[in-house]
Amino acid sequence: MRSGIIAKKLGMTRVFTDGGDHVPCTVLSVEGCQVVAHRTKEKNGYTAVQVGSGHAKVKNVSKAERGRFAIASVEPKMKIAEFRVAEDKLLPVGAEITADHFAVGQYVDVTGVTLGKGFAGPMKRWNFRGLRATHGVSVSHRSHGSTGGRQDPGKTWKQKKMAGHMGCETVTTQNLKVVRTDVERGLILVEGSVPGFAGGWISVQDSVKKPAHKDTPVPGKFKAPAAKAEQPAPQGE
Repeated sequence: MRSGIIAKKLGMTRVFTDGGDHVPCTVLSVEGCQVVAHRTKEKNGYTAVQVGSGHAKVKNVSKAERGRFAIASVEPKMKIAEFRVAEDKLLPVGAEITADHFAVGQYVDVTGVTLGKGFAGPMKRWNFRGLRATHGVSVSHRSHGSTGGRQDPGKTWKQKKMAGHMGCETVTTQNLKVVRTDVERGLILVEGSVPGFAGGWISVQDSVKKPAHKDTPVPGKFKAPAAKAEQPAPQGE
């Protein structure tokens, strides 16, 4: 189990195959995605890496968070996510994960927050068919109908599908194929659409339902953190 990454959704495009067919793809940008901290079994009871991405202004970061980033020697990050990993697949703190962390042809699971649709009726929100167009039905053709019995159960059950707020939910789209990667520009192209709006944060990790790809780098592809400059030894007077 490897670490995932945090990417930014740029939009959609298409890639043409050698046979002339076009493949709709979503473009994800991977820039400044660094390992911020570790979670170890001895100290926390589980093994994971915390990854941060995006540049945050120092004035918008709390003092405690600034201390965390200072320990890791990384700039303050706008978005932070945690990924469970195996003990032998921990990436070093401060390492910057690159776009070739995923191999072309492998399948990934993508998590994002869906577009907000506001208040929606049951036909749009739950695909209800609505009431009849005639035979006694007037005005309420797009309503959801009955929400429960009278004396039994005498109430409306929780989680009843009704009109209400639609969208703005965390959704994971599974088994999306990686079509192309561009390390120089920090881009990953995945086949199909992913949840969220252009400019939104997306979490990408190896598929849990597909076997590991033979070309997938282990524990991952990253740029090693820059070594801290050694302080010169004080010279005697």
